[in-house]
Amino acid sequence: MTGRFRLLTPRWLAAGGAAVLAAVLGLTLVFQNSGAACAAPPSTTASKGKATYFSLDGTLGNCSFPSAPADDLFVALGQHNQYSEGAACGTYIDVTGPKGSTRVKVIDSCPECPAGHLDLSLTAFKKIGVQSDGIIPITYKTVPNATVPGSLSVRVKEGSSQYWLSVLIDNHSNQLASVKIAGSGGTFKAATHEDFNYWTLPSGAGKGPFKVKVTDIYGNSVTLPDIKLAEGQTQKTGLKLAGGVAKKVTASSPAAKKKKAPAATKAKPSSAAPKPPAPSSAAPLLESTPVATTEATTAPPAPAAVDLAAGTASKCG
Repeated sequence: MTGRFRLLTPRWLAAGGAAVLAAVLGLTLVFQNSGAACAAPPSTTASKGKATYFSLDGTLGNCSFPSAPADDLFVALGQHNQYSEGAACGTYIDVTGPKGSTRVKVIDSCPECPAGHLDLSLTAFKKIGVQSDGIIPITYKTVPNATVPGSLSVRVKEGSSQYWLSVLIDNHSNQLASVKIAGSGGTFKAATHEDFNYWTLPSGAGKGPFKVKVTDIYGNSVTLPDIKLAEGQTQKTGLKLAGGVAKKVTASSPAAKKKKAPAATKAKPSSAAPKPPAPSSAAPLLESTPVATTEATTAPPAPAAVDLAAGTASKCG
């Protein structure tokens, strides 16, 4: 898909700040894949910047995820810089403002945002600032191996066939370095990353089912088996690439089950005072699951700048 138009979503700013920012930046209608140059994105060391907020208004972000995160915590990065032609999609950023901190998922680009200007969801903005301020100072950094809400998923794009195939990968946490796809009994072919975040094989990979090998910039790699040629459907895999998978503890889960009390026995007379019971800790709301069937897992390097354009050499050089 090329030459896809994106209508600007509302960027709700403070009344005074909106007019000034619009005049300086010049809000315009742009092509999504307008040849954005590669630039250094948020790094794992904190950077200073500013934040505004916006609403999707029922539309999809440029990363093409079928819906916004369930917690409504997301961000749009500058289309011509930190969005890095879609390489930043699906990664996580910790943002700190005057009121506190929050973690957001990259799901969109912001055509008018210079580097260091993060456009947050209103929910995220209100966690770290006062809505009426419109624009607030922030510090922010990329989060390697961030906890994700579920296992890796694959969505086959509408229009895909045995002759042309495009897939969307979600819940990968880290920036992806490559996606390779193999048809039934075939060899792996490297897919091209589009700036709207799909990975495409122009010649297709047959009728399926497919194997999809996903690798991130830290060397974590996993092969997702039995991916069907099911257009427009999100296929959950039960596997993960890196980081933890958030799980809600329910009454039926092992962590929430109480141990069966032992049978009552007659207490022997004793002059000693009874010992108080040992304190018990409450079950955590979130827990990490172990890595499932990954081909290689490596810990991320010590905090250093992470170029979100890495792993897309075909576009970023």
